[in-house]
Amino acid sequence: MSLIKPFAGLRPVPERAEEVVAPPYDVLNSAEARERAAGRPWSFLHISKAEIDLPEGTDPYEPSVYAKSAENLRKMMAEGILMREDKPCYYVYRLIMDGHSQVGLVAVASVADYDINRVRKHEFTRPAKEDDRVRQIEALNAQTGPVLLAYKSQADMDAVLEETTKQAALVDVTADDGVQHTFWKIDDDATIEKISAGFEAMDAIYIADGHHRSASASRVAKSHALSEGDGNQSSDYFLSVIYPHNQMNILDYNRVITDLNGLSKDKLLEKVKSAFTVTEESSAVRPAKVTEFGMYLDGQWYRLNINSELVPNDPVASLDVSLLANNLIEPVLGISDPRTDNRIDFVGGIRGLGELEKRVDSGEMAIAFSLYPTSMEALMAVADAGEVMPPKSTWFEPKLADGLVSHVLD
Repeated sequence: MSLIKPFAGLRPVPERAEEVVAPPYDVLNSAEARERAAGRPWSFLHISKAEIDLPEGTDPYEPSVYAKSAENLRKMMAEGILMREDKPCYYVYRLIMDGHSQVGLVAVASVADYDINRVRKHEFTRPAKEDDRVRQIEALNAQTGPVLLAYKSQADMDAVLEETTKQAALVDVTADDGVQHTFWKIDDDATIEKISAGFEAMDAIYIADGHHRSASASRVAKSHALSEGDGNQSSDYFLSVIYPHNQMNILDYNRVITDLNGLSKDKLLEKVKSAFTVTEESSAVRPAKVTEFGMYLDGQWYRLNINSELVPNDPVASLDVSLLANNLIEPVLGISDPRTDNRIDFVGGIRGLGELEKRVDSGEMAIAFSLYPTSMEALMAVADAGEVMPPKSTWFEPKLADGLVSHVLD
């Protein structure tokens, strides 16, 4: 089985694409999805968040939600809003946000290679979230949410994708958040073969975002293999968009905490100074380099620089999220498991540093920390070592849209 392959995508007919394209299912809650889809009968949110078409308060994990999702997908196909490609293709997907551009390949990636860690992971998954995606895939008989992957940039492969963007696009949509989504099809056999061979020569590709989607695809593939047997089903691959690593855009993922663990402000600062150089600042601190942090406490910003001898030579422990956790959040603020402790919350960098100030100034939180963004090189080093990153280590922007293309499990 090859690392990636082309597929016959299920996609909007070009003239209806703007009506279909929607934010990814996991960035909106049910109320937000209901509002975004109002007056938009063909929004993909009717498939990805089908509880919006059921009575308010419906549990999004109710069987009726998955059934409604499948009903809505069938309706969009029957009405000619979605069409199926007549042959396996690759697609090129360009995202542009605030002057940042990234050009990637839409393909299906091998579950077998995911299972042996050639498609490399860096996060744990939660069974409940996996279960949700398994039920969604099985109800639709399709994968609708692409996994965001990265490959180590290669000039020849990057050039193939970039060259495609000079052709006429199938779809060019600017979403209401200002992000431009542009989509091209690659259907000539020579280019398809060149891309397939180029990826087959790679040692690995890397999950950036979508660990639950890929894990659920693996579970579905195993269940289908038990029932169908030949090991070469469409379910042996999962929907992916793969970008060169040096085009990926990772934002900071910041922390806010409800209290000071019983410490006074002065006592907390004293403890912080045992591991960090602390400098008062007159404005919000956006860290300028790794091992530097911002801290907002009682209306005052501080710049923290960790003592260099505390930075270990280890791909996980040397991450800024680990350094902050291991030298301040756990020993000073008493939070040992950020996955389960409700005293800590996480704020994606897309919201800006003003959001940190707002949550502390309101009294909801007592202290906030700004971090330098994790690099793709650091992410790949963790994945190559077979390790996992701490929770909420990366925030990728811009987000892939749902609805541009889906992978039908024949």
